[in-house]
Amino acid sequence: MRDFQHICVVGAGFLGTQIGLQCAAHGYRTTLVDLSAAAREKSQQVVTDELNRRIAEGLHDASESSAVQARLTYHDDLEQGVSSADLVIEAIPERLDIKRALFAQLDALTDSNTILATNSSSIKISAIESATERLDRVLNMHFYGMIWDRPMVELMRGSATSDATIQAVYRCAQRIGVTPLVVDRESTGFIFNRVWRAIKRETLHLVNDGVTSHENVDRAWMIFTGMKLGPFALMDRIGLDVICDIENVYYRESSLERDAPPPILTDRVARGDLGCKTGKGFYTYPNPAFEDPQWLKGEVYPLMESPSTDLS
Repeated sequence: MRDFQHICVVGAGFLGTQIGLQCAAHGYRTTLVDLSAAAREKSQQVVTDELNRRIAEGLHDASESSAVQARLTYHDDLEQGVSSADLVIEAIPERLDIKRALFAQLDALTDSNTILATNSSSIKISAIESATERLDRVLNMHFYGMIWDRPMVELMRGSATSDATIQAVYRCAQRIGVTPLVVDRESTGFIFNRVWRAIKRETLHLVNDGVTSHENVDRAWMIFTGMKLGPFALMDRIGLDVICDIENVYYRESSLERDAPPPILTDRVARGDLGCKTGKGFYTYPNPAFEDPQWLKGEVYPLMESPSTDLS
């Protein structure tokens, strides 16, 4: 199987934009397709801001950034966007029905040799593949947000994904500077998300059950691991609607009540408090509380606020 020349990403949201930029930054002719003019405009601004950051930090010069932008083009028409693509990566919302509908379209619009990948973080390609006539050329290709800080991608087969397909995508991943991790046996959540899912579930229930606050969970995590974001801040960044959709995938698979997304999450989604993208989730944005260097030290305990408290 020949090396890829053209990669198309369908969905110019948070992660689709990053995938497109990562591919273009490493030499691929890349197209980003999204029906929404607002999404395309926001995506272009994200790319510009990120490239300007790299220039400011000496990672790129202006000519390199211009070359990256020249390799990255946007389309509102799916047929135009996927024309001549060797690899199409789907990065649309976590809903099986719309993913299957898109894959059926991609199957009809692309050359039979084109590889079709889903960036789904929870839906197995085996649930999507029958929408196509190329079971040997479909797979999960799951990236993680802030790709340049978390440079890895999980590759998972469907029922008939060929070795040649895995090998071609493996080489592509290495070329764009991410570590390919092959999942040897189909698994909801792949590798890291199996671990992350357990963390999400336990932290959500810790707070929902009244054990402690989401701020204290994040403080504990940040102090213990040294990471800049705790689980709740990270969920805000991903988008609470996305988190809820993913949790429902696990819930439908297990039918266990403990796997159902708890009210602390579903209530926020119902209110439209979806995290960074709406300005409010578990924290408020911009300038969330956890960015204050003093925040990790905790707050004044209520009993300590009263000068008349008698501890004798």
